[in-house]
Amino acid sequence: MALKNREYPHAEISRKAETALIGGNTWIYDTEVKRIFGDVSDGALVDIVNCRGRYMGTGYYNSHSKIRIRVISRNANDRFDHSFYERRVKYAWEYRKTVMGDDLNCCRVIFGEADGFPGLTVDKFDDILVTQTLSLGTECVKDMIFTALVKVLSEDGFTIRGIFERNDVNIRRLEGMEENKGFYHINGLDTASETQVTIVENGIKYHVDFENGQKTGFFLDQKYNRRAAAKLAKGRRVLDCFTHTGSFALNCAAGGAEHVCAVDISEEAVSFAQKNAELNSLSDRISFKAVNVFDLLPNLPTADEKYDYVILDPPAFTKSRSTVDSAMRGYKEINLRAMKLLPRGGYLATCSCSHFMTNDLFRTMLKSAAFDAHVELRQIEARQQAPDHPILWSMPETNYLKFYLFQVV
Repeated sequence: MALKNREYPHAEISRKAETALIGGNTWIYDTEVKRIFGDVSDGALVDIVNCRGRYMGTGYYNSHSKIRIRVISRNANDRFDHSFYERRVKYAWEYRKTVMGDDLNCCRVIFGEADGFPGLTVDKFDDILVTQTLSLGTECVKDMIFTALVKVLSEDGFTIRGIFERNDVNIRRLEGMEENKGFYHINGLDTASETQVTIVENGIKYHVDFENGQKTGFFLDQKYNRRAAAKLAKGRRVLDCFTHTGSFALNCAAGGAEHVCAVDISEEAVSFAQKNAELNSLSDRISFKAVNVFDLLPNLPTADEKYDYVILDPPAFTKSRSTVDSAMRGYKEINLRAMKLLPRGGYLATCSCSHFMTNDLFRTMLKSAAFDAHVELRQIEARQQAPDHPILWSMPETNYLKFYLFQVV
């Protein structure tokens, strides 16, 4: 398609970028932009053309970022006004209603590029929306997006009390933006004041501190993995490692576990998990320890504590390709220790939330750990993130969570 009477500057891209774009990728890197025709400011829109001048798409331009252009449309007829962003929001919300059913008290409403909103995360915690904006282009139009979010959800019967921004992440500086957090003001929406809210997931209640908690305040991607893990817990003694706010421990206790020991290095996280146990009247079935899992696991085989079910839900051990090898060692250490700790016939839930720790690498690590522990792994389930965190096959970055349930035999 030749470009005629378009209002945006043009960015000519390399053949490599053209091939990736045709394949569905939406990121164009700095080295792949050959020429710019016209004046373009950071955060503004540019039309993308190949070396023959053929239209390939439109995206946000940012000279500060290695991801020089983030594509938002491949339709030359699109006009990027309120109607455009409202359509996108409606599409994302209808998808959630389809894949999550009535389970919408807490869910991810927008998952960045997977929903056509580059660099944007929006999580719904009851009547609060918590957002994180990591793209300058999206930052420039967020008022239209946030207004559309409130409108679409309100029209569907959901009350939105406030929008809270969690832009306190260093990656924003790489995009030429400042870090900040706080309630966002839009017309027609009263500003909330409380920064904690109670949500319900899988029938379990949680206090969520969306101002100070990790990421947006709560990890929604493990929703159905927690439910799957709980199915194995009845009558078992469970060790929940890296418990954070106690989600796996609470699901297992509610699922009939004899007892759950929940462990996290953070005393603050353990305190929050204890409050969640109290909220669900499960304190008598869960004990808590503020201790480093790497220190705890080596000493347990000689201790009086015995467990027949271990859950490993660690933070991302690697956030770049350069640290994958050290991450492999960390993952192997905790999985090897867990396998040695468990009796024959015991159960193991283990996962990785790092995109760079690919499924192949994770499986290789598990095979090596099982070999060194002199056990076999009988796979029960292999799972991924919940479907409100959709995976685009053309964007490997959207595929990050690996979750396995095994019996150790």
